[in-house]
Amino acid sequence: MPKISIKGASMPASPIRKLVPFAEAAKKAGRKIYHLNIGQPDIETPKVMMDAIKNTDIKVLEYSHSAGFESYRKKLAGYYKTYNINVTENEMIITTGGSEAIQIALMTCFNPGDEIIIPEPFYANYNGFSCASGVVVKPVKSFIETGFALPPISEFEKLITPKTKGIMICNPGNPTGYLYSREELELLKNLVLKYDLFLLSDEVYREFCYDGKEYISVMHLEGIDNNIILLDSISKRYSACGARIGALISKNKEIMASALRFAQARLSPPTFGQIGAEAALETPAEYFENVKKEYTDRRNFIVEALNKMEGVFCPKPSGAFYCIAKLPIDNADKFCQWLLEEFELNGETVMLAPASGFYSTPGSGTDEVRLAYVLNIDAMKNAMNCLDEALRVYPGRTL
Repeated sequence: MPKISIKGASMPASPIRKLVPFAEAAKKAGRKIYHLNIGQPDIETPKVMMDAIKNTDIKVLEYSHSAGFESYRKKLAGYYKTYNINVTENEMIITTGGSEAIQIALMTCFNPGDEIIIPEPFYANYNGFSCASGVVVKPVKSFIETGFALPPISEFEKLITPKTKGIMICNPGNPTGYLYSREELELLKNLVLKYDLFLLSDEVYREFCYDGKEYISVMHLEGIDNNIILLDSISKRYSACGARIGALISKNKEIMASALRFAQARLSPPTFGQIGAEAALETPAEYFENVKKEYTDRRNFIVEALNKMEGVFCPKPSGAFYCIAKLPIDNADKFCQWLLEEFELNGETVMLAPASGFYSTPGSGTDEVRLAYVLNIDAMKNAMNCLDEALRVYPGRTL
């Protein structure tokens, strides 16, 4: 039998989705599961977006431009301007979700064997995208004790070799919810200039910054326009994960010309998703005000509930809708599977994501889990009751 590729064999499984078979079995057995394992919000998608899709009168579903609808890109440039990000429709390519934006960025900027430094823990699929592109991830560790603040620049410099080509960050962060300060981004800027690196920034959660803290984009940094690629998606902004619309943005003309060739090779982004995304730009401000308040309340509830549990520590995130908690357990992968296979409280259990899958360094995050506060507070109260009881009776408890 012929063998699959080295890439195929080494492609990592999603730590967020690998427990799905156990969840499915639990549901078939009649248990209710509270899904805090995945960033799928329960927030309603804006009506203006759904109406645009429903009311479309298309006779022939044609290819769109490989860079995306020009009308959408022009309006999207207006959206970015509200965040003091000044780009034109020619400095962006609409992609099939933020995932494709990341994939195209890696293929555009990196040769196979080139290295990219990423603060860990990081969005698990960065590993998969890097594997598919032949890029080597060099993790630089951040720590729960500091709320996952940017590691010292000296730690980045220790990892730089002749093969280092870039740095990637997520701001606000998935899975940590950490929001980088301007001072931290300026430190990264200086490093990028010193070693002439690319700086890729995944900023899909910019709408969700809390406690009056300021969102700073890498595109606010001066003097590194040719080094920067901004990666974006509408999935979380409009609670529209299934629309599969993202964007790759850069002022570097060489990057954009190359990225467009990759975009042409995949033909075009989804038509209905673009129709909805363009209409979503008309979403009233009160939608985001309400959503932000809801997430703030959820964050406050879940962080307080976690820190009340014996032996649990969870820093309060300043952005996105995730947090990482340190638990008194022997192994998070085992614990999360046990929750689905063996535990229930009044016929209910909770599904979490083991944080080990968000680290690239072996052995890291083994007593940590990521929780996505994407359920309403009543549901999260039940979920936290389940977790509290589970920690009391778990055979691998370390307290």
